[in-house]
Amino acid sequence: MFDNLLAANRRYAAGFMYKGVPAKAAAGFGLITCMDTRIEPLAAFGLVVGDSKIVRNAGGRVTSDAMRSMVLAASFLGVTGIAVMHHTGCALAGTTDEELLASLPEPQRRHLTGVHLLAMPDPDAALAEDVAKLRSCAAMPAGVQVEGWRYDVDTGAVDRLIPAAS
Repeated sequence: MFDNLLAANRRYAAGFMYKGVPAKAAAGFGLITCMDTRIEPLAAFGLVVGDSKIVRNAGGRVTSDAMRSMVLAASFLGVTGIAVMHHTGCALAGTTDEELLASLPEPQRRHLTGVHLLAMPDPDAALAEDVAKLRSCAAMPAGVQVEGWRYDVDTGAVDRLIPAAS
């Protein structure tokens, strides 16, 4: 697998066309979303390389690292609006950390005991919690708008569940 990926990268690098793309997010957009392979953020929003800053993790949760990344993106890289985008059919939705741990084989379970997996028994509440974390972050520059969205993995449609604060 790795050899194939590196060979593909050599072909990509031979025709590389993004030299000179500025580090700032041209569209001013920041996105925290899930690592789910069914989500293609640039295509979903008509964006291109250089338009946005995207952080992906299991569940699209606002972890301390995701928050750190967005504070830096808003402070130094032109992000003025951030969407937290969860999705339908997420493996973390409708379950608890305890249930996730119980479904793992040993020794994984033993090594993850005490780790907060950020399961979402109530996906709507989890999205509201994540948006609230960003909105209340004292380090976030003033004026950055934060919304909560849900992506439908069956249709590609996005619903705005938590609009930007007025």
